[in-house]
Amino acid sequence: MSAPRQAGAGTLWLAGWLLLVPVFGARAEPPPEAEGRVVDRVVAVVEGQVLTLSELRFEARVALVQRGGVQALDVPLDEDTLRNALDFIINQRVQVLNADRLQAFPAEPAEVGARLATFQQRVGGEAALRRFLAAHAVSQEELEAVLARGLRAERILDSRIRLRAQVGETEVRRYYEQHASEYPQGYESVRAAIREKLVRERYGTLAAEELAQVRASAQVRRVAPFTREARR
Repeated sequence: MSAPRQAGAGTLWLAGWLLLVPVFGARAEPPPEAEGRVVDRVVAVVEGQVLTLSELRFEARVALVQRGGVQALDVPLDEDTLRNALDFIINQRVQVLNADRLQAFPAEPAEVGARLATFQQRVGGEAALRRFLAAHAVSQEELEAVLARGLRAERILDSRIRLRAQVGETEVRRYYEQHASEYPQGYESVRAAIREKLVRERYGTLAAEELAQVRASAQVRRVAPFTREARR
């Protein structure tokens, strides 16, 4: 069952949500040090816990770098990116807070360490990581906490939908027959790829549904000026 789990875990970032594709440009938020002053404010309250703009910016950049968006290290993030990042981070926090109540899905130090090592490699090494943390006035321990929360959120969601996301041979065959012209190499050659595609698509749909249910039962108030609620 290791292969399905891998497919699911990979798609979680997609489910969380392909919305974190960086869109740099117009309506960019000013950096924290704009005009020689620290700009920070509350952007959301999640189950009584405050999320600030500086935390949002930092965690958005961490998430983007984890997905290969290394340019997010120092390029201003625009409103769309921040808005989508806010949804993503709220989803993570709600899931983990629910797990905390049950003392479930802990993140092992070795797992967090592995994520930290991967993140450090992505940003360009130890010195680059130190510069990134200093730019955001964040400690390595705080970064590890963000990485641990992401790891736990993945595991929580995966545990709830991984089995339901699997597809049977009949579904794979049906898809192939409906799209046979796209696969001239024959069924056996593309069978595994089709299965992975269908699993990823179903996983994404189930993840969106699960996260919507989790959010519906949580006490969340978004107060950032760039959120949809604030514009109504």
